[in-house]
Amino acid sequence: MEKIEYTGTVYLLDHKYPEPLLNHSIKKLGDLGIKKEDITITDSPESPQIGNIVVEFFPYHLEIARVRTIRNDSFISGSITTVELKTDAAGNYID
Repeated sequence: MEKIEYTGTVYLLDHKYPEPLLNHSIKKLGDLGIKKEDITITDSPESPQIGNIVVEFFPYHLEIARVRTIRNDSFISGSITTVELKTDAAGNYID
């Protein structure tokens, strides 16, 4: 798995999924070279900068994007990669 180059804050967008999914998502970001102390968990990034990484997580995958443009209080991001999250038959994350 390739490492993601980044500087500054990495925003992990939390849509109130269960804690095991949140923790596994943070682990997977670590596998991609993102330091835990650089991750900010939020429902909406405050003052994102062009070049920041934004990660949206779902039960079966992570969508990783980089902020390209900022207009007013909104940002537009371009996808970098999608990371699959694998589970066993019981629904426990295994990767």
